[in-house]
Amino acid sequence: MSKSKKTTIDWLKEFASQHKWMYVGSVVCALVGVFCSIMPYIYIGNMTRQLLEGNRELMFYMHQCIEMAIFWAMRVLFHGISTTLSHKATFHVLGTIRKQVCEKLSRLPLGYILDTPSGSLKNTLVERIDSIETTLAHILPEFTSNLLIPLGMILYIALIDWRMALVALITLPLGFLCYMGMTIDYEASYKNTIEKTKKLNDTAVEYISGIEVIKAFGKAESSYERFVSAAKEGAECYIEWMRKANIFFCLAISIFPSTLIGILPIGGLLCRGGSLSAPDFILIMILSLGLVSPLITCMSYSDDFAKIGTIIGEVASILEQEELNRPQSSNMQPKDYTLELNNVSFAYHEKEVLHGINMMVKPGTINALVGPSGSGKSTIAKLIASLWDVSSGSITIGNVDIKALPLDDYTKKIAYVSQDNYLFDETIRENIRMGNPRATNQQVEEVARRSGCHEFIMGLEKGYETVVGGAGGHLSGGERQRIAIARAMLKDAPIVILDEATAYTDPENEALVQASVAKLVQGKTLIVIAHRLSTICDADQIFVVKDGQIEARGTQEELLDTCPLYKEMWQAHIAVKDHAETKEGGVGIA
Repeated sequence: MSKSKKTTIDWLKEFASQHKWMYVGSVVCALVGVFCSIMPYIYIGNMTRQLLEGNRELMFYMHQCIEMAIFWAMRVLFHGISTTLSHKATFHVLGTIRKQVCEKLSRLPLGYILDTPSGSLKNTLVERIDSIETTLAHILPEFTSNLLIPLGMILYIALIDWRMALVALITLPLGFLCYMGMTIDYEASYKNTIEKTKKLNDTAVEYISGIEVIKAFGKAESSYERFVSAAKEGAECYIEWMRKANIFFCLAISIFPSTLIGILPIGGLLCRGGSLSAPDFILIMILSLGLVSPLITCMSYSDDFAKIGTIIGEVASILEQEELNRPQSSNMQPKDYTLELNNVSFAYHEKEVLHGINMMVKPGTINALVGPSGSGKSTIAKLIASLWDVSSGSITIGNVDIKALPLDDYTKKIAYVSQDNYLFDETIRENIRMGNPRATNQQVEEVARRSGCHEFIMGLEKGYETVVGGAGGHLSGGERQRIAIARAMLKDAPIVILDEATAYTDPENEALVQASVAKLVQGKTLIVIAHRLSTICDADQIFVVKDGQIEARGTQEELLDTCPLYKEMWQAHIAVKDHAETKEGGVGIA
């Protein structure tokens, strides 16, 4: 039997489970506040009755006013306590939601992250979740009180005269009818606003992230037009929706509060006929004036209910994604660090990109993956690093399937350095320390020296306390790579994966980076993806990958003799290298 999906209420209960007593306290205080807010109307009615009956005693009215003021002050006090409790609980709930989403993203396959625009994830995680704060904080106490105030008033009117209670409600059916008119095509209109807002966010993030390319290729005008178009669509979808609902809104907001339309003529007739006393008639008029406004406030939450449902739906769509298949704990321990890929296949977007891969990587050896672009080299590396799960087959470490190991335990054994190394908008020291959060400042600086970073770091204005900027934008490509290598060295994992770690390094720094890599992998298992074949000539084992399959494997000498593809790649590499050296030496230029 398939597991039924959680509703919005189910998710909210789960998020608020640790803080439910705050919400309970908020509702209780709101109810006390409701009672206190109704009492002044009763006091006003009583004073009116006494005045019409000839009571002229000043002290009586003074006491009544003081008691009424006390109830009103208590109403303000309990409302404040109620709102404080609900806000405090709500901020905890928003923190819980964000934490769960972030933790979930860390457990999801890399494919989901790549498929989802960063603007959409950022919008959901920051703005969208934050936008429900006001609703969650106010909906329980205020919706409760605004619903109970008119209910209490109508019951009190009914105790005075049941006929007038019915008359007081005479405008509600027509007002509700007009209000329902605003909900025509509500779902489609609301969905349209969500889609257009997401498009605007994605376009904005793309425009800002690509500003360098836009300027370099003179695409500022066309790119800006896309952003302007998305912004215009984002505004027009709301304007068009409001335009359609405006007539119904105006009618509803005018008809709802018009309770005196029925109260005055019918109450006047009943009073003239003697079945309704003048003091009661006046009290009913006073009470009816505050009868409908709270109901309108309640109905105004309908958009907020829809917003919460949509946003929680977006959050749920992330939290319900299928995670990497890993246990929370395991008693199984690998006997060594031998990596094996057994008949591994992998499909991306239902298209299989790896077909029956078989590999063995022995501990302490240097292993290279080479092949044409798009052959599947990086995909193999990411599967070994457990960024994705295999579609079929298995990957084992020390004869233990990596799916049988907790993700944290396995990733501690892997140091992964890619060609697109990401640095956080933190200091250089903290970016390196991410390899081992328990490392001391001395250990961080020692590993920076070993990776060739120390000199350029000390040349910066603030040294190790220099903030690198978003994605490390304040540093050069070579500097970012050396920081990433230092981070991987500090992790001190037994298996190192280098996904073309020197791809973006200029020739001046390439020797430094390669020297850093040599120190990083001493005594460890190395898996390297290389386009510059000269860097992996001495590898213990080279795997030639073509069209998602292992074409050949062996040492440099063996592959040159047995693998035409590798021989072709080597000759092309040597030709390019010789040409570059010739140009550098100034020879052969006409």
